[in-house]
Amino acid sequence: MPTFRKLKGSARACGRRANPNSNLTSFAGLPLIRKVAQARGRAVRLSRRDCLRLAAGAAALPALSRAACALDYPGRPVRIVVAWPAGSNPDIIARLFAQSLSERLGQQFIVDNRPGAGSTIGTEAVVRAPPDGYTLLATTSSNTINTTIYPKLGYDFARDIAPIAGTVRLPGVMVVTPSFPAKTVPEFIAYAGRHPGEVTMASGGTGSFTHVSGELFKAMTGVDLLHVPYRGNNFPDLLAGQVQVSFPPIGSSIQFVRAGQLRALATTGVARMKVLPDIPTIAEFVPGYEAYAWDGIGAPRGTPADVVDKLGRSIDAILAEPGMQARLADLGAEPMPMRPSELAEFVASETEKWGKVIRLSGAKLE
Repeated sequence: MPTFRKLKGSARACGRRANPNSNLTSFAGLPLIRKVAQARGRAVRLSRRDCLRLAAGAAALPALSRAACALDYPGRPVRIVVAWPAGSNPDIIARLFAQSLSERLGQQFIVDNRPGAGSTIGTEAVVRAPPDGYTLLATTSSNTINTTIYPKLGYDFARDIAPIAGTVRLPGVMVVTPSFPAKTVPEFIAYAGRHPGEVTMASGGTGSFTHVSGELFKAMTGVDLLHVPYRGNNFPDLLAGQVQVSFPPIGSSIQFVRAGQLRALATTGVARMKVLPDIPTIAEFVPGYEAYAWDGIGAPRGTPADVVDKLGRSIDAILAEPGMQARLADLGAEPMPMRPSELAEFVASETEKWGKVIRLSGAKLE
């Protein structure tokens, strides 16, 4: 029969020392612990049944601790890392949700911009952060593109970032300069076919959403467009007619379309958009074409499941609010509610899709 001569230890939950007076009457081992504590160091002989009860009670402590963490979360400000500059589409979307999460959960959700290297710098910062729910990542479609376009990443996005929830998706818009001869997608395909390699296609850089959307168009239509990657904003040259066509997300281009500074030939989603109801989709002329920039929220791998669930449910509730839906519609964004398992499957599908497009195009970072 086992003999316990001294019982030491401490319990911690959510980073605080456990309260010995907490009401944990459901913990089966608590009466036994009190019995041992009362022995005050004297040798205590425990029956086999007592040992089993103590073991069962100890096994329940992690679950109780996790539940307490989710119940108390967040207990301090939460940082949302946006791997893009302030004012970008991901930044605007992240700030909307940061504000709503702050109001709903009673703690500040602070946006921390960490731009650079096509979002890989900010992503890696979150991968290396403690998995405690206090550092989150504003995930984007670029994360699935980077898996292929960057030959040596310091992380595996699908493995190292735990999906929490989807937030929005934004179709792109195929835009040309007002002086461009084509006024429809079929006219554009015919013109580009007569001038192979002469029509210039601007993008936000190799591997950007604007780039891969254009490469998908090229692959599905057979046209030869000359890719002109920009390190920064390509709109000044596009507006000036220095380049002729681009496939930007609607959030960054709709103001120029509405002002008549750019001509929208089509949108890249599967259905026409409420904000541009007269503009057809590319799929109406090129069956099967579909390209969306999308956003979500993730966390370092190992973040407690209860915290992930609490955040996910909060984001789903925010997406269902009429006020949020109206604000997203103004940006040309569509709600994309997804729970962790759905988002994980979506990430895998997007990674495969864009990987094929990038390999077919032969695109490489220089």
